[in-house]
Amino acid sequence: MSLIQQQKEFQSSLAEWYAQAQRPLPWRKKPSVYRTVVSELMAQQTQIKTMLPYFDRWMHRFPDFKTLAAASEEDVLKHWEGLGYYSRARNLHKLAKAYVAASPKPRAREAWQALPGIGPYTSAAIASIAFHEPVAVVDGNVVRILARLTCDTRTFKSNGEAVKAFTALAEDVVAEENPGDHNQAMMELGATICLKRKPLCTICPVAGFCLGRTSAELDQIPKIQRKATKRITVERAWALEGNAILLHRIPESAGQLAGQYELPKLKDLHLPTPKTKPLAIKTRSITHRRIKEPIFVVSAPKALPDDHFWIRFNDLENITLSGPHRRWVGELTKVANKQST
Repeated sequence: MSLIQQQKEFQSSLAEWYAQAQRPLPWRKKPSVYRTVVSELMAQQTQIKTMLPYFDRWMHRFPDFKTLAAASEEDVLKHWEGLGYYSRARNLHKLAKAYVAASPKPRAREAWQALPGIGPYTSAAIASIAFHEPVAVVDGNVVRILARLTCDTRTFKSNGEAVKAFTALAEDVVAEENPGDHNQAMMELGATICLKRKPLCTICPVAGFCLGRTSAELDQIPKIQRKATKRITVERAWALEGNAILLHRIPESAGQLAGQYELPKLKDLHLPTPKTKPLAIKTRSITHRRIKEPIFVVSAPKALPDDHFWIRFNDLENITLSGPHRRWVGELTKVANKQST
């Protein structure tokens, strides 16, 4: 029998498991439209365990749409610091302003999708969880579950193509009585049981409906082509003057990290690569890019570009540093202090 033919039994098994196994996340323990919106935008491209302290900090500072709408962008970005993908914070800020001004307030998926930063996935999540609209949320977790349940071994060119391919099935099996819990149960199942590698099939609550669980290729389902890894090297400067450090403020017109600070690039300071060993070599990944960042101790040129500033160490908490660079500055400050003693 197909999954659609067994949808009631599937929904029931999933719901019973979720009622017992769901993690006690703060937006589930104390639900509201606002907390649903914030949690969904924070969870994009961020692991739940990583975002939890940021969610708590955010809710303490911005407990509702009105408070967030009235805040400055600088304050908003400062409280988002560490989560990355700062366009989400800017969109959330714009959304709060639009929501406060809206009359009537959005409820349906289509109305939410018209707001800044809200796409098909997030609008369906908000509409189903906060307003019980029977629409399916389809993300990577849901795609993985449905592909394995149906043993779909097709190869997809991208995540977006895979989402489109499984959206109709997801809509067919969503529980109309409690769509919000159904969608959260699907995401919870993908996050805790139906893992990308080594799924926990022996304790899966819907294993009896799964055509792929005996497949030797289960770990490879769904098959999604990945972009080729692009390796990049960016040489950075560690320049100190008294109790200040030289930092580069990324222009507001930049596509990413606009208005934030990072360690300067040697090329922007027109400095050659030093012959000495770097103070540190840091690495990070952004989507398919693997970035290597050697950080060299240098003397800053007398004439600095307009977007480079000396920032006192005591003032670092008052500016928005990109997440990795804040960590690195903290680590390297300790190293430099040890070397000077």
